Amino acid sequence: MLLVTCVKGKRSAPTEAQDLYTSPLFLKQRSYAKASGLPWFILSAEHGLVAPDEWLAPYERFLPDTPPAYRDVWGRWVVARLELLHGTLAGTTVDVHASDAYIKAIEAPLRAAGAVIHAPLAGLSLGERLQWYAAELVPDGRSISALRGSDLQRSDVESLVDQLAAFLGDESNAWTVPQLLASDRKPLQRPGLYSWWVDDHGAGDLTLTLGQPVAPGLIYAGQAGATRWPSGRRSSNTLWVRLAGMHLGKKHEFSTFRRTLASLLGPTDSAGKVDERALTAWMTERLRVIPAPVDDADILGAVEHGVLQLLDPPLNLKGMGASAVRERLKQSRHPLRGKRAARGEASRDPSLPQ
Repeated sequence: MLLVTCVKGKRSAPTEAQDLYTSPLFLKQRSYAKASGLPWFILSAEHGLVAPDEWLAPYERFLPDTPPAYRDVWGRWVVARLELLHGTLAGTTVDVHASDAYIKAIEAPLRAAGAVIHAPLAGLSLGERLQWYAAELVPDGRSISALRGSDLQRSDVESLVDQLAAFLGDESNAWTVPQLLASDRKPLQRPGLYSWWVDDHGAGDLTLTLGQPVAPGLIYAGQAGATRWPSGRRSSNTLWVRLAGMHLGKKHEFSTFRRTLASLLGPTDSAGKVDERALTAWMTERLRVIPAPVDDADILGAVEHGVLQLLDPPLNLKGMGASAVRERLKQSRHPLRGKRAARGEASRDPSLPQ
């Protein structure tokens, strides 16, 4: 059995409880709950235990703001209704996806009823909880780590492409740069795909430079850690290394995406060199990112190609169709290539990140 928490963001009119809450956190919880195959319910600060298909009107109550006596009664009420709907809870594992206030309110009554409590998100911040779901799920709810390459058929690869394209193309999954850098590195120390998103102001900056419209939203996607074929050489890259170390690092030469932004935005220091600090500051303020871990590095390159064809990010060049934006982008990158040649630097190593 699985319990998820209500959230502040709600629709303005009555609807089924599973559709009432609109925040990215609740959408992740709902996807996870549906995919689990377990009976699941919503913990409502106003209504107690709510079935997903029950109709609710919008409300404003927030459990941590209620007095201890309310939370005590609320917790016992939730467990009593759970027993009424489910039957005996003795020996039943109850998976609780909620913040500490909700967990504490129901913990003692659940234990008294003989239930075993599993709270995988206990003590995590909002950003960490979103990260947990991002690391665990693709859009159909299956764990990406369960899709091992040795077991994959062609149809499975195509299905994974569709799932990842949907996940990476959903802006509600995006993290801010500060959220990324403050996150636990462990879930991102794996291969995977990512997508970068730009806000309205940042899209205006890119449009002004390119002379072609760049819409707010998804602008770039790529992979980290794919096996290099045909050599079969393994890569040591991970999502964390790519995103935090290369894209947001101090050298634009180490990242195609960062080099692209440098050529477009052109921040320079007093010596006429790329102002790496200013570039990182712009990225931090204007961009968001979606990481998607994928354990099987052997198929990651093929999966990336399929995902890029579906998403068609405007700032991706390699293997993409012609467009006015891409033509202007190629022209804008010539000066940077010229500067590298003038310094006697080698041409781009194909093993450098995309």
